[in-house]
Amino acid sequence: MKRDFSPQDNRTERRFGEHRGGSCIALIDGRFLMWLAQQGATGATGESVNRQGLLNLLSIALSQSGLDVDLRRIYWYSDRPDGLVLDDQIVRLVQTHDADGGASLIRSLGHDLKQLAQQHACDHVLVASDDERFLALIDDAQLGGLSVHILADESARNMPQMVRTDPGWARLLAQADRRVVVNSQVLADMLQGKLPVGMGLTVEDVEELRQSMHEVITAWWADEPEDLREDLRDALQVSRGIPQEVDRQLLLRMRQRLTRALSLPEKKMLRETLRAVVAEPAPHATPALVGLPPDTDD
Repeated sequence: MKRDFSPQDNRTERRFGEHRGGSCIALIDGRFLMWLAQQGATGATGESVNRQGLLNLLSIALSQSGLDVDLRRIYWYSDRPDGLVLDDQIVRLVQTHDADGGASLIRSLGHDLKQLAQQHACDHVLVASDDERFLALIDDAQLGGLSVHILADESARNMPQMVRTDPGWARLLAQADRRVVVNSQVLADMLQGKLPVGMGLTVEDVEELRQSMHEVITAWWADEPEDLREDLRDALQVSRGIPQEVDRQLLLRMRQRLTRALSLPEKKMLRETLRAVVAEPAPHATPALVGLPPDTDD
């Protein structure tokens, strides 16, 4: 008998841990992030914070958690101005935790989370805080259709242990749609401005990734007909944007190569590599020798 698939059947087809897309806003408690960086990291993180690599680092952490999202903006909640004015980052000044026990942070971050949910301003929110008082606020946002994820260190990979050692933090993590894990040492290095590149990767990792991108793009480029190559060359001379169909093809090939989605900075690197490959001069064919008799064996 032929089965009639209903919408409910389609929902059950969804695979556990699949990649999800959409837009994302990050709500980051600066005090908590400093604490997170100290977990398992060698060396003190100090009092000063360098947020310049934060957006790229969080983009990679989201991607590695199966969230192929566009991290559009970071809200940074802190009790001290750091003097940094960075693109796509907005500072919210709150009172010190010692002064009010975190009540100012709860009001400010909680208000922003509620507004994002009510205005349907994004698809995902990444929260960096371990305050259990956010539990009800996160639940309300999720009931409104927002996916809420929580930033954590490697200890979140062992939830049974977390339940025993820090039950309040475990309850908050369990409420999240996904737990976005960041390496404590990499986070500490980023906050101190020690990362060699702005992607949260070592120089060796970046070069290996760039080489993989070049191989994938070169193989794709070699298979393209010459007329389509010319069209793409012309398009890139007119605009910095990559045609959507080309972009989708290359993103899919890189996902298959890496078995994961690319983060936002990695996507930018892929597009820069494509432009470099397209701009390379075409190899000249060896001219035919006209009028010479064919070689004959003696």
